[in-house]
Amino acid sequence: MTIGIKQLVYAGVLLGVPVSSYFLVFKPQNEAIARAKSEIDLKQSMLTKLREATRTTDDLKRANAEIAQSVKGLEARLPSDKEIDAILRDVAQIAAASGLKLPVFKKNDKPQQAGLAMEQPLEMELTGDFDGLYLFLLKLEQLPRITRLTDLKIERPAKDAEDGEVKATCTLSIFYQDAAASAGGSVAGASGRESGGGR
Repeated sequence: MTIGIKQLVYAGVLLGVPVSSYFLVFKPQNEAIARAKSEIDLKQSMLTKLREATRTTDDLKRANAEIAQSVKGLEARLPSDKEIDAILRDVAQIAAASGLKLPVFKKNDKPQQAGLAMEQPLEMELTGDFDGLYLFLLKLEQLPRITRLTDLKIERPAKDAEDGEVKATCTLSIFYQDAAASAGGSVAGASGRESGGGR
């Protein structure tokens, strides 16, 4: 059997069509598919990162709302500077109800800045039964306003004093909102919310 030119051309065409179709059709399509897959992977990873960022943003918004709520709760427990006298009356009533002599209050220094609040320290002297003093401290702790008791010193008033009678000196600090500062803070907070709302 002899192979002629016609058969060689036919065999060349038969071999050339698949080879040329590989280089001209299949290889470019495979490259396009690989590029599309890499783009899909990139976009999916970006979408995953975006979802995580969105979830984090929601968590941050929730945390900010909780912090704002707790700050409002603390501010509600801070009286204005005009309400300090009412708190002192409450403390005097608690002392009287506990069987102690009405306390004498002396202003220590001018008010001090304590974070967002002001602190007014007051020297206080109490005399009476030890059990009454203990009851006074328990009731003072239950006041709805924020107070702090420091430098508590307990001693017997005199050698001939009755059994259980004590004299206590301490510093009572009352925390309050300065009227001028809280008004300025409200204005700053409102302007911050207005500028933040436009975004």
